[in-house]
Amino acid sequence: MGRSSAVDISLEEVRLIGERDRRIVTHTPVAPSAHLSERYGGSVLLKAENLQRTGAFKIRGAMNKLATLGESARRGVVAGSAGNHAGALAFAARQFGVPCEIYVPAGASLSKIAACRGYGATVHEGGESLDVAVALAQARANETGMVFCHPYDDPVVVAGQATLGVELIDDIPDLAQVIVPLGGGGLLSGVALTVKQFDPSIKVIGVQISSCAPYIYGTAPLGPVPTLADGIAVKVPGDVTAPLIEKWVDEIVDVDEDGVADAMMLLLERSKLFVEGGGAVGVSALIAGRIKPAERGTTCVVLSGGNADLGLLTGLVRRHETNSGRRLIIFARISDRPGGLARLLTVFAQYGANLIEVEHVREGVDLHVRETGVQVVLEVRGRDHTETLIAAAKAEGYEISEVTGR
Repeated sequence: MGRSSAVDISLEEVRLIGERDRRIVTHTPVAPSAHLSERYGGSVLLKAENLQRTGAFKIRGAMNKLATLGESARRGVVAGSAGNHAGALAFAARQFGVPCEIYVPAGASLSKIAACRGYGATVHEGGESLDVAVALAQARANETGMVFCHPYDDPVVVAGQATLGVELIDDIPDLAQVIVPLGGGGLLSGVALTVKQFDPSIKVIGVQISSCAPYIYGTAPLGPVPTLADGIAVKVPGDVTAPLIEKWVDEIVDVDEDGVADAMMLLLERSKLFVEGGGAVGVSALIAGRIKPAERGTTCVVLSGGNADLGLLTGLVRRHETNSGRRLIIFARISDRPGGLARLLTVFAQYGANLIEVEHVREGVDLHVRETGVQVVLEVRGRDHTETLIAAAKAEGYEISEVTGR
């Protein structure tokens, strides 16, 4: 990657950080995923950092940063963040009793912004990307004497994130492979340097979102990056993290938006874990076949955070139900007379479909004078049930001209 040599962070140093901060930083569980293990082979565990204090792994680095500042933090700390680092720094600053200001890019998660303010931080919204927010925070630090806290490109932050790696090697005796989300690289580099110092044979793989993957492609798009994985949409590899990743990480892959959405729903439905897009990319990589579980030993997928807006969930659930054949949307032509719609809905009810929504469509389609169109949304029991419903409606003389969810 053509950058400076990697900084030295020892396993012993990381262990001491973990011991010091364990009153605040949660030792999060590793949970077996029977579904992923059976479907893709091998033994798969999930490291549930979405259950961490502040909802993400970032508290590890933030606590270590504040612990090392001492009197220099008296004027306060400032950072640019898409949300998880912001919440973690605000929480840590409150623990140490120092002021905190956060700059977030446009479109940042509303739940993450609300959490920052709840922890007592002053939040400034604006800037087209995370990199712009970071630059604004740096300028604020220069103006005020506050301490700038980079979200990932700081060896002190990396050492804090590395405590997650210590938990993995302590909790999983047969650890063979670790899959870690990759944005700026603080978590990936920290986990990699830790587990590799313990056992160089453990494979470490990073996962980026394809719409913003500078570690893979060398460049990132200009302007905002609309993505479910907003927390890892980082455009510039770090001067600290890039050499560490080059030294310790075995492989980096990318996944697309649809794969992230599928992974979020799989985790919610199968593992009962609500994980944000950036935290779910490792599972997405397994689903897409970008990574295969280790043939021997355990593969651990790090779920790095769970701070997604709940408003996002409705759209994800609808998409999932439609794609899996449990939500059927049809357009039908019916007689524009009393009872026309009722007779169609009676057919669906007789065959066990649950009506969710119905809408009359009288304009923009080619209809006879005494016809009307209806769009009907039904809850169904799968694709075979869908075919039965369509066949039954056609047998009763209804014209079904558009079907989604078959």
